[in-house]
Amino acid sequence: MRILYVLFFLLTLNSCQKVKEKEVVRLMKEWNRKEVLFPDDLLFTVLEKDTLKEIPKSDYTIITYVDSIGCTSCKLKLQNWLLLERKLRSITNKRVSCLFVIHPKSKKEVNYILQENHFDCPVCIDDSDIFNKLNKFPANIMYQTFLLDAGNKVVAIGNPIHNDRIKKLYLDIISGNKMTSKKGSMQTEITVSETLFDFGKISFKESQKCIFTLQNTGKALLVIDDVNTSCGCTSVQYSKEPVKPGESLRITVIYKADHPEHFRKTITIYCNVPTSPLQLKITGNAE
Repeated sequence: MRILYVLFFLLTLNSCQKVKEKEVVRLMKEWNRKEVLFPDDLLFTVLEKDTLKEIPKSDYTIITYVDSIGCTSCKLKLQNWLLLERKLRSITNKRVSCLFVIHPKSKKEVNYILQENHFDCPVCIDDSDIFNKLNKFPANIMYQTFLLDAGNKVVAIGNPIHNDRIKKLYLDIISGNKMTSKKGSMQTEITVSETLFDFGKISFKESQKCIFTLQNTGKALLVIDDVNTSCGCTSVQYSKEPVKPGESLRITVIYKADHPEHFRKTITIYCNVPTSPLQLKITGNAE
């Protein structure tokens, strides 16, 4: 249980969100050292050209399941995965495989996304969702990625692309680094101008901006460790400098729709406050 308890610490560090804690504890108990099963007829291909005759035998495997709900491109963030795979090759001589099983809403859309990103990791298009039905993965996309050992048993759970703390955990485990957690930095308090911004009706052809303001109302410096967005169509701009007590930080959120849609996007902020991570949301109708 040691590795998954470290993950639990990382996920709940500086957080009073009891619901999240209970969810992670439950998932740890359920998935610790559990074997992920691969159906015999699950076929992996690389860019729809090379079909793998068998699943690669590796010291570690990162397996990601992607369901058919929501924006597939936003969930995958394929360029980030390619960067992670390169980093893995550079820090260890161990064999590490990154595998993706996608239950698509539109197979044509998924193939387009893979080709557009020149994504050369093995991918299985699972039309019948047999992989998920066999293993019964968690519904939350943050827990549909697993780090497996050579026997396909779970040693860590969580999406390293959507959470830098999980990424560091995966890298530490794979590279064999001794996992140590630094002592928590001095905490502060903040007030947020608003946590939800509604753009209303907008043109999908034009970029939209809004600003969230975080005021440091505590006695220590406010330090932003990381900011993640739930979608590639959303980006953020903010100062990386620590914020002094009594001063404010402006976080500019830029949204550019790829096509007409009703959208609801999340911006997750990791910082040294008891309620970290913070979540901001934008919503609206791009027409």
